[in-house]
Amino acid sequence: MTVPDRVPALLSAATIGIYLLLIVGATTALSEATTACAAWPACGTGYTMPTEPIGWVALGHRLAAVVVGLLVVAAAAAVFRDGAADRVRIATAIVLLAYPIQAGFGAYIATTATTRVVSVLHLATGIAIFATSLAALTWWLEAATGDPDEDPSPSGFADADPVDDDPSPSESPPIPADGWPRRVATARAYFRLMKPRLMWLLCLVAAAAMALAAGTVDGAAFTPRTVALTLVGGSLAIGASGTFNHVFERDVDRRMQRTADRPLALDLIPVTHAVAFGLLLAVLSVALFWLVNPLASVLGLTAIAFYSVVYTLVLKPNTVQNTVLGGAAGSLPALIGWAAVTGEIGGGGLLLAALIFLWTPAHFYNLALAYRDDYERGGFPMMPVVRGETATRRHILWYLGATLAAAAVLAAAADALGVVYLVAGVTLGAVFLWTVVRLHYERTEAAAFRAFHASNAYLGLVLLAVVFDSLVV
Repeated sequence: MTVPDRVPALLSAATIGIYLLLIVGATTALSEATTACAAWPACGTGYTMPTEPIGWVALGHRLAAVVVGLLVVAAAAAVFRDGAADRVRIATAIVLLAYPIQAGFGAYIATTATTRVVSVLHLATGIAIFATSLAALTWWLEAATGDPDEDPSPSGFADADPVDDDPSPSESPPIPADGWPRRVATARAYFRLMKPRLMWLLCLVAAAAMALAAGTVDGAAFTPRTVALTLVGGSLAIGASGTFNHVFERDVDRRMQRTADRPLALDLIPVTHAVAFGLLLAVLSVALFWLVNPLASVLGLTAIAFYSVVYTLVLKPNTVQNTVLGGAAGSLPALIGWAAVTGEIGGGGLLLAALIFLWTPAHFYNLALAYRDDYERGGFPMMPVVRGETATRRHILWYLGATLAAAAVLAAAADALGVVYLVAGVTLGAVFLWTVVRLHYERTEAAAFRAFHASNAYLGLVLLAVVFDSLVV
């Protein structure tokens, strides 16, 4: 893709640069690097190099601030030269004016003894500047690539009958009649009911929460037994939730091209057998969680009920906010993992859960764009169907920004996180942002899938970084 001009590229670079400073600043504060370089603009007398290795962290933060400041100036110049909309220019001007004030605030913190309240205000101001820069980028992209004549269904979604022009039923794979091929197909069908593609990521969420608790909470019961019971119980909980989801949506699945080959849509497994299978998985899951502690068991049962009933039957077919509210299901493994090793719901678990909750719309709205026609055929009021693709792309950027901000707050709050988390968060965040910018320009199914996969890579590697920093570093 060739971006028509330099404005979105400069705004994107400035935005991710500001985010880099947020994460590096949090790491600097946690590592107490400022005490090794308590002068300005350099160390010692203010014009000498650090004498300790940790002091280079603080000095590197200041050098990065200079480079990012130049990007902010360049982005502002491009915006005003381009003749952008008023709100874009106002947002850019706010960033341009607030940036040196924030830098001065940072210099004050580095050279004086400050309280935690001052440090929190510094972080909050940085997040506000980051959000304003992201707003300028979002509004510019919407003006440059949005469709002002887009007219989504006024009723929320098109009434979807089992339409005759849906080719999916006739294209479904043949079902073996009997014998060994039938038994193999049935075994695979039961496995598919469990939605194994969700397992690895949600189990990684729980693993990251357990590792983070082990690295930050004294006395956390991070033992092989607890980890094994939690991850196996979590896998079975995901399997139970997925199975019930297949049961409740089997009729709709037959109408949608991407789901028409699901086991219950093909009648490969009797519905009663699928219900029994789901109940068995749920009972085993809750039992394994109970062996960890009662709180983990209660949270596990809540996760199964929320995804199976609240999300599948209430939210998904009835509200355009289904993806946002449904993100609670994906965030519960963070609470389960934290509770498994601590016996309580702690701040670190809540922050990690918030990160997953905010990431979910930024992740799933890309899939909703790719399958817009399919969701409309199924009768689901997904964001692209109800509000249109332009609004959906805008929401992706908003929730991406919220995700990155939550990751920065997590870095500031958890002293177990360090350089690996920093590099993973900033690098993958930049890749994720750029794929979303490309999505705005290309507006194709391939671009939506590219952003979808980038969101998976972002979260997966950030969670692995949490595990690594918490347990290895």
